[in-house]
Amino acid sequence: MDAAARHDAIVALLRREARDGVVPFARLVEAALYAPGLGYYASDRVRVGKASGTDFTTAAALGPMFGQLIAGAAKTLVGDLKSYALVEVGAEPGQTHYAAVASQFAELRTFRFGATPDFPARSVLVANELLDAQPFHRFVRQGGVWRELGVCVDHPALTVEPLGDYSGPVAAEFALSLPVAEEGWIIDAPMAAEELLRKLFAGGWVGAVILLDYGKTVAQCLESSPAGTARAYRHHQLSGAILEDLGSQDLTCHVLWDRIEPVLAEAGFRGVRLDRQEAFFVRHAAAEMERIAMSGDPEATGRLRALTHPAHFGAKFQVLHGFRG
Repeated sequence: MDAAARHDAIVALLRREARDGVVPFARLVEAALYAPGLGYYASDRVRVGKASGTDFTTAAALGPMFGQLIAGAAKTLVGDLKSYALVEVGAEPGQTHYAAVASQFAELRTFRFGATPDFPARSVLVANELLDAQPFHRFVRQGGVWRELGVCVDHPALTVEPLGDYSGPVAAEFALSLPVAEEGWIIDAPMAAEELLRKLFAGGWVGAVILLDYGKTVAQCLESSPAGTARAYRHHQLSGAILEDLGSQDLTCHVLWDRIEPVLAEAGFRGVRLDRQEAFFVRHAAAEMERIAMSGDPEATGRLRALTHPAHFGAKFQVLHGFRG
């Protein structure tokens, strides 16, 4: 199916369920990313890397070194890795960056986007750019209040307009919690990420969680992102055209870390801390970093620099982590 046909099929799906021709923005994003047979993450094609046809690069795409650093950090957080399973959630097709360290753990379990993970009683949950791949709501400051945005799907050209009321109690709670902002200010909120984490933390398993992603606090968004943080990625190009090519491009926004941290605390995780990726690896995987730096392998040291240097992934990404036992 080509991009135009995929887009039209998703719009047709949304038209069938629209109320007065309008769907909440979060529902459009959900369909564009996860609609069976149509959504961006519902396909098996390779999306991550630098090869032709890929759309974006993540830290994990730099190869086995990423897995080595994660294993080193996990050892610092939980101790004896042989007592824990490594559970990767949100894996991309074709990526095997934990294969080289699987023998250090009791077992390795890998779950793709949209899969329902199951956790051994003792686990280390690792998710790289999972949270920013969840559906997000959009809100606009209009008439002195925060209103939730929807998308009119009744016409050939999709248009954005405020909903008559909030799409649900979670959206209403979020909007009412927001501070005053300038007229026309937009904030994007991936609240589906919060619900996803609650599901992942259920079941009573113990161990560590390591969440790698890019994000801001609500206050930072309201200070520096007047048009919101939502954007599209396709062929390594960043775009604001988030209503185009539905199903054929990634739609994402910044994680709201001050909404995510309480979810970990509520689930019983202790020592919950948000670090820049650089600081996280320095603090928790220093031995692995030293081994790589002293290897004399220019390619390896170059990849380490890309993962940790502030000019590369080191400052762009943050790591939220904690332990419960």
